[in-house]
Amino acid sequence: MSRESQTALPGTPDRPELPGKIPDHLRAELIEFRRDLHMHPELGHQEFRTTAAIKARLEKAGLRPRVLKSGTGLVCDVGTWDGGRPMLALRADIDALPIPDAKTHVAYRSTFPDRAHACGHDVHTAVVLGAGLVLADLDRQGLLPRPVRLLFQPAEEVLPGGATDAIASGVLDGVGRMIAVHCDPRVDAGKIGLRTGPITSACDRLEISLAGPGGHTARPHLTTDLVTAAARVAVDLPAVLSRRMDARSGMSITWGRIEAGHACNVIPMHAELSGTIRCLDINAWHEAPDQIHAAIDEIAGMHRAKSEITYVRGVPPVVNDPVVTELLREAMAARLGKESIEDTEQSLGGEDFSWYLEHVPGAMARLGVHTPGASSKRDLHRGDFDVDESAIGVGVEFFTAAALLDGRRSRPAG
Repeated sequence: MSRESQTALPGTPDRPELPGKIPDHLRAELIEFRRDLHMHPELGHQEFRTTAAIKARLEKAGLRPRVLKSGTGLVCDVGTWDGGRPMLALRADIDALPIPDAKTHVAYRSTFPDRAHACGHDVHTAVVLGAGLVLADLDRQGLLPRPVRLLFQPAEEVLPGGATDAIASGVLDGVGRMIAVHCDPRVDAGKIGLRTGPITSACDRLEISLAGPGGHTARPHLTTDLVTAAARVAVDLPAVLSRRMDARSGMSITWGRIEAGHACNVIPMHAELSGTIRCLDINAWHEAPDQIHAAIDEIAGMHRAKSEITYVRGVPPVVNDPVVTELLREAMAARLGKESIEDTEQSLGGEDFSWYLEHVPGAMARLGVHTPGASSKRDLHRGDFDVDESAIGVGVEFFTAAALLDGRRSRPAG
């Protein structure tokens, strides 16, 4: 039997029959794998244990993963690419966040006091690993239409993101499309959220240093009142930008840190502010640095403060390709039916998956991790964030279906 005839399986147009259902034993293994990662979170560019664990499991399955040049993260092809039709890539991010794990009711809480998988990257990793194992089994049976690349990327949480280093190391060589998921605590487990076009926002980092001569709080008129200057920058900068940039761009500045002074009766000589800049529109993202620099200089100047600005480019919006998004829609419908798909909104969160889409078409889906019927919804980047682990199996079958459908459609005619 030829590979072409093996992959031409029966089914209906709305719900084609696909191999690659995740076996129960693998479902249980992936949950344990995710819990192990959750107990041992590693920050960006430090994911050595995580990388070793993924590598060992892929090698056990007979695959040949390659650690990235940065020393963490890895890439692995399922099947042998012959240089012809480009591959589909499945991407996971593997790093954690520098925040405490506040879950006291689970045995798999972080064993490190200042680190936690509070964004679901442990789930993303388990999903791509599981999909790779299922696809490897299909490849041994001759049921994989074309090779698929697995990418486990480090440092997604570190601006401008580990994606740029991964791209520079050649992970996109031979790749024609790329897909990913991100945990969404607003979506029930068993469902995914899809959106064509922008699904995340641009995200940059802003750091401002203000300086002045300082002095006695009894005589602010003789010096530069840096506390007031810092407060005015914090309050006025968002307001000024709202009148200088198109309101439809969704520009948002949110401060995460303001520091100034050490004594109640001393006007300090130094003040600092830092925060994030997010916007929905890519044209506004390109315009933002010049507008923000000018506005800060004006506000600080009104208070006779000298300003030093560090504007760190982060990531552009993730813009889902319509063709790839439709592939994901059909893949989920094939696995769990059309009722398992819901439309999702564009968020103000940033994601360095966007850098890959500057080079190849792709799409990101929101993977539901909320337990259906549960009243609480623990948001991302919170210490008590957790997931309904049934989402791991859903993600695996979603990815395997997408790989099979994509491979079938890319076969040469005749």
